[in-house]
Amino acid sequence: MDQRTAGAGLITDSSLVTLYGEFTLTNNRKVRHSVILTDRDLIVQRLGSAPLGRNKVVLSLKDCVGCRAYREDDKADPAAHFAAYFYPLKRRWMSSGVSRQRLEQCFRLAALQDPRANLEEAEKWARAVRERSARQQHLGDGVLQSKLSRPCRMMLLVNPQSGKGQALTLYNGHIQRMLHEAGIIHTLIITERQNHARELVRETDLSQWDAVVIMSGDGLLYEVINGLLERSDWEEAIRTPLGILPGGSGNALAASVHYYSGASPVMGEELLVSCGFLLCKGLVSRMDLVSIHLSSSPRLFSFLSLAWGFVADVDVESEKYRHAGAARFTVGTLVRLASLRIYRGKLAYLPVSKDHSNKDGLPNGLTVCCNNQESSPTPTFAPSNDSSCNTFHNSCHSNNSLKVRQTESTPSRRAIKSLPGPPDSLLVPLSERVPANWVVVPEEDFVLMLAMYQSHLAEDLLAAPDASSDDGIIHLFYVKAGISRAALLRLFLAMEKGAHLATNCQHLVHTKVRALRLEPLSPKGMITVDGEVVEYGPLQVEVHRGLSRLISG
Repeated sequence: MDQRTAGAGLITDSSLVTLYGEFTLTNNRKVRHSVILTDRDLIVQRLGSAPLGRNKVVLSLKDCVGCRAYREDDKADPAAHFAAYFYPLKRRWMSSGVSRQRLEQCFRLAALQDPRANLEEAEKWARAVRERSARQQHLGDGVLQSKLSRPCRMMLLVNPQSGKGQALTLYNGHIQRMLHEAGIIHTLIITERQNHARELVRETDLSQWDAVVIMSGDGLLYEVINGLLERSDWEEAIRTPLGILPGGSGNALAASVHYYSGASPVMGEELLVSCGFLLCKGLVSRMDLVSIHLSSSPRLFSFLSLAWGFVADVDVESEKYRHAGAARFTVGTLVRLASLRIYRGKLAYLPVSKDHSNKDGLPNGLTVCCNNQESSPTPTFAPSNDSSCNTFHNSCHSNNSLKVRQTESTPSRRAIKSLPGPPDSLLVPLSERVPANWVVVPEEDFVLMLAMYQSHLAEDLLAAPDASSDDGIIHLFYVKAGISRAALLRLFLAMEKGAHLATNCQHLVHTKVRALRLEPLSPKGMITVDGEVVEYGPLQVEVHRGLSRLISG
């Protein structure tokens, strides 16, 4: 029978039939099934008296992570087998959401008495499934993403103490099997102390690996990125594809990677399976990194967030509730709300370029209002009439609370060059005034300042809904003093769904920037970078668009 037409009655679209066969299932030799491989699907139909189309399973190759051929140890049995592994989206039990759930299809081929011939046929099927699955490329903003090479060699770093201390259990229960199904060769390395991963990637021969993957909270990836950028060959090293598997309590980047894939929200082990699936598919995109200059410490690099005030306090103080997993942040938020702190400081930032701006060349949601009493008016910012924008809520007559100096180009001749790592072209030394094209927020009382460059602040906190991994944008949020505890709690509850920007809170400011400077004036406080405590004091940051590589969907 012609393989292009065999079983055509089972095809519901115009996909080309690549292979057709009739096999039994490995775990049930009594019932035969027709198996059809098309460009996009693997279609399994039970043969028998049932009407055509009944008992048919259509499995999309987009959901396939791998396929392998093998023979059992029984030498008396000439049969061979091929097994295909899928993780389709299915509706969750007692829930309206969907999550990826494992599905294995394993077939027995015993048409010939020659074991080698049966195995060759099984290998032909397995190879064809893998090849067509690999062709199901994903498009990001219309651009084909690159893929990890096959076979792939991964360094997998696991922090056994992260989160609830279950990272190794989760690896054994899910990830080890998934990587085996995908044919990914990996070496498991268990971190033993703080900065172990940083030292390892700084010194290791990276040519041994096609990717470095961490299974932990966000802190371990922070170590890896800074270790890569401390190398003398940092320009090549930082292009090493990085993968993230949630094993901590925050798991913000893992939640962001899942969010970028377009899937509905999940948490816990469902998030782990989703990130494991994306890791096995091996699509690689670019990821922004942010350089951070502190007063006396070496330059740091960040992939997630910078926080001062309430968010940093909750992150650090909730460590004592780590055993509660992601719930630690909820507990920490309630505790800190009971004794709300106010911080005084100065803030300045460089708005995004006109590519992300309105017709006036200002950050989205801002318009210019001039004081007509001045012969050379200094513009101040006021909200636009666009109710969807939630930026500055100051009126244009509020004592010029936000000012812009005369616009001029950032002096590149004074660009900060700190090696290793890329030079910072938008910053001047902390001892100098910010460039003239920066927005300056005068001395103010704050409850919090948060700079985000990924979508999620935690598994259940969608802080920047329109963020992407490589847009070159820092989402700057700050909350001014005067907000009530109830209003602040409402903001964080709304953030669980990414709805906080629609609350029209008069104390919340959100704008998109490329660089910023923070000068805390309160003598005590905490600043965190990717959840890690750093030196308290003045700092400034700049985004480096697409500097690193991220394995994502």
